[in-house]
Amino acid sequence: MSSHPIEGLMTTAMQSIKEMVDVNTIVGDAVQAPDGTVIIPISKVSFGFAAGGGDYGEDSDSNNSREDKSDGKFPFAGGSGAGVSINPVAFMVCGQNHVKLLPVNVNSSVEKILDMVPELVQKANEMINEKMSKSKSDNCKQKKEENEKGKE
Repeated sequence: MSSHPIEGLMTTAMQSIKEMVDVNTIVGDAVQAPDGTVIIPISKVSFGFAAGGGDYGEDSDSNNSREDKSDGKFPFAGGSGAGVSINPVAFMVCGQNHVKLLPVNVNSSVEKILDMVPELVQKANEMINEKMSKSKSDNCKQKKEENEKGKE
């Protein structure tokens, strides 16, 4: 059984989309800055696809039907189309012992808060450690003073 012409249209369109959209379209090629920092662009890719067609008789007013046609073939008309949209989403910056995701849409407050969480945790740990070391040193001083008073 031979393939229908619409299959050829769909195959051609899908192969063209496949050639345009690959992993390098979404996660772009890395760019290295002079200081050694590596910047990787990240994009959002959307695409749409449509195909259609039909078999048409030679004369729509005549009494010829598919069954009456001796070779079983009617003229075919069809078409297909596709559209691709690529939008930058963020840049991943890797370097100096850190990795940071810089969104293109800087107005997103939720993303800003999520970016600040590691820094806040680190500052909280530093404050807790500082208070613990201060309280230990205060306890040591107090014990020393008590020992000195006990000796007198």
